[in-house]
Amino acid sequence: MIIRTDHVAGGAFIALGAAVLAFSGDLPFGSLSAPGAGMMPKLTAVGMIAFAAAVLLGAAQSPPLADIDWSDYRHATVVVLITAAAVALYRPLGFVITMTLLMFALLVVVERRGLIHALIYSCCVTLFAYWLFGTALKSPLERGIFWF
Repeated sequence: MIIRTDHVAGGAFIALGAAVLAFSGDLPFGSLSAPGAGMMPKLTAVGMIAFAAAVLLGAAQSPPLADIDWSDYRHATVVVLITAAAVALYRPLGFVITMTLLMFALLVVVERRGLIHALIYSCCVTLFAYWLFGTALKSPLERGIFWF
């Protein structure tokens, strides 16, 4: 049997969905009228597993895994490292600072945009997201050490 790209992707997403189900097992599901903290993780995980199974069913049409061009691995590694740093800094620095730094780093380091434009864009998008989620949708966002 030839291992194809969709075999690997489908299997990985099934494993990720199973891990989310396992980690969210203690959270209450609730009901449709009063959803619990575990409803979204569990629904998302079940949906992910279902779509991954569909990907696995159609895997025969995908290219073989051996034919993947791995020349862009440096780009992907930088994106993963910057994102991992943002995840680690989210609680101590808070939403506004961390998301601004994340977007700025991705724009400057990965996309090679100009410093001024990247800073303005990062600040504007982060402030809009803060207003949307923190104010309009009343979602609790991490405040961090500077309380914003």
